[in-house]
Amino acid sequence: MPVALPLTVPRPIAIGACLALLSILFGFLLGGGFGYAEDAFKDRLAASGAAALETAYQGDVAAKDAVVSKSWSYLQRAHLHAGAIGSAALAAIAILLLIARPSTLASLSALSFGAGALLYSIFWLWAGFIAPGMGSTGAAKESLQLIAVPGAGLALIGALGTLICVAGTVFGRRRA
Repeated sequence: MPVALPLTVPRPIAIGACLALLSILFGFLLGGGFGYAEDAFKDRLAASGAAALETAYQGDVAAKDAVVSKSWSYLQRAHLHAGAIGSAALAAIAILLLIARPSTLASLSALSFGAGALLYSIFWLWAGFIAPGMGSTGAAKESLQLIAVPGAGLALIGALGTLICVAGTVFGRRRA
């Protein structure tokens, strides 16, 4: 017999869950894209680096190749971070719904965790794509700090808020 959950999910928590699921989907799509067209991704990175060989690398082919190689690892990080942080966010949101009391903190935690998962993985993808043309993965990361820092910060705030909500429910005063 199916179990019906008498659950009304606050809109911010539902949005957080959707963002977490979108992050997971983003990771799956990247992984599928890598499996289907890895050479096309690598060729795009190489072409971007080649276009900037004289300006960004002063003709240093080894330096260009190193940045292109590291850029490919950034694309892989985007895939892995999207799936991992998105899954962690979704699990945390489920725990909030099952264990914690409904609250503003629970809603903000869910929203933060879901948004952070998606933003942080987008940061890695974007950094990977722009680095070869800039001549440096460090410069690419630096240029995208306005995405990276909020993304990582939101994910951490979401995790901490979830912990506070669950701990408050588990160890808080019980009413008779």
